[in-house]
Amino acid sequence: MSFTETCQRIVRDPLLSPAQKSRALALAAENALPYPELPADVAEAMTQGVLCDMFEGHAPYKPRYVLPDYEKFLTQGSAWLELAPPRDFDEALDALRILYHHVPSVTGMPVWLGRLDQLLLPFVGELDDEALHRKLRAFWIYLDRVLPDAFMHVNIGPDDNRICRLILRIDNELKQVAPNLSLFHDPVQTPNSLLLQGVENISACSKPHIVNYPLHRDTFDERGFGIVSCYNALPLGGGANTLVRLSLKGVAGQSAGVEDFMARTLPHYCEQASRLIEVRAAFLHEESGFFDSFLIKEGLLDEERFVPMFGIYGMAEAVNILMDKENLPGRYGHDEEANQLGYRISAQLSEYVTTTPQAHAWGGHALLHSQGGLSIDVAVTPGVRIPYGQEPDPASHLLALAPHHGYYHSGISEILTLEPTIRQNPQALLQLCKGALAIGMREFTANVADSDLVRVTGYMIRKSDVARFAEEGSRLQTTCLGAEASDVTAIRQRAPRVVANESTISQY
Repeated sequence: MSFTETCQRIVRDPLLSPAQKSRALALAAENALPYPELPADVAEAMTQGVLCDMFEGHAPYKPRYVLPDYEKFLTQGSAWLELAPPRDFDEALDALRILYHHVPSVTGMPVWLGRLDQLLLPFVGELDDEALHRKLRAFWIYLDRVLPDAFMHVNIGPDDNRICRLILRIDNELKQVAPNLSLFHDPVQTPNSLLLQGVENISACSKPHIVNYPLHRDTFDERGFGIVSCYNALPLGGGANTLVRLSLKGVAGQSAGVEDFMARTLPHYCEQASRLIEVRAAFLHEESGFFDSFLIKEGLLDEERFVPMFGIYGMAEAVNILMDKENLPGRYGHDEEANQLGYRISAQLSEYVTTTPQAHAWGGHALLHSQGGLSIDVAVTPGVRIPYGQEPDPASHLLALAPHHGYYHSGISEILTLEPTIRQNPQALLQLCKGALAIGMREFTANVADSDLVRVTGYMIRKSDVARFAEEGSRLQTTCLGAEASDVTAIRQRAPRVVANESTISQY
């Protein structure tokens, strides 16, 4: 299809709003440009489908994920935006509303709104909970209606405070797709009552993610980090300049067996992924002009704090293919020998990524990432997850996957799908969550099977929106992705499980 034909199809699409058409036309224009020159082996790996650039565009002119220093912004204001520092709660909310519109990402909308409770607490003043609830509720509605993208993400916690509690209450009341939400948990700082409120929210609206705060904190530096988009951990004041993903299934398919995979094909394709990262990051940093923006000049971003994400997916299929080639019966997620092979692959990936220099990278190298999949993926499982419909009981599920989590510093996530009966036993979910974090999981995430609001790979959709999408479209930018994923991938085959034997994991 020609560029003109592509644009004509977009402008004639009856399901797209004018704003959605504008974004689609912009991406079509970018992809009409020539791709940055690639080495032949990299281009071949992309043609094979073993490497993927996540459809970030042929000429990356903005980073994939951006994490501004919102605290600095609220302290100093912005000369470029002609904003003085806010003096009260209303002015702080207004200032954030304005800045959010100027924070880019791969989606065209901000993917990180900051640690909102920490940002807003200094402005509470004499406001009582009723007034705060009214203002925050209106702000929450604004975010969903004006920035309708389920990759947009708020962080709260790990300490207990009024804003944190009110955000959880409002998210439960409104049950919106956007913003996504992560509650930081620290066993030293976070009281059980706050964590219980978080898991009760999971039962009601599949949010928040529960984040292992000490594990992430120790991965980054004193300036800190944020959880953005779905579950991606990145340096505060910087972000991800690009995300490239490697299909482990594709690599395994070209391997004679386990040792050939480890010694030949995996190292070869890891090298091609690194070279693709280099090309894309170089264009952004050296040719796009992004790092001359006011976000840099006013100190809200630091070019040195951007880092590439080295993503992988299809671990389950890779392990099962390799087990078959070795005439071994074990299956990923259920058999110890198969699971140990998965851990070995993760360890080798981590060794490669952490010892391979990158020119445009905070810390000097990329960060390994368990990539959550795309809506077009067929017969391949996101990240290191267990294939949909093949999940064991929740405790066994978490115990099988927890050993991977130490390797994936820029994000890894599982999604447990639970039977609705969990709503009658929130303490069981609490214990399951605490046990998961105690055995080293970076994050705990769950859906309840009958909830309208569910996670796809990490972003949120409403089932009711997807059901209407083919005829009505949607004001939410990510509903189309959820509709495509529902048709193409196996997300509807997730097996809902009863939480039982939670003591098996809570003892850790």
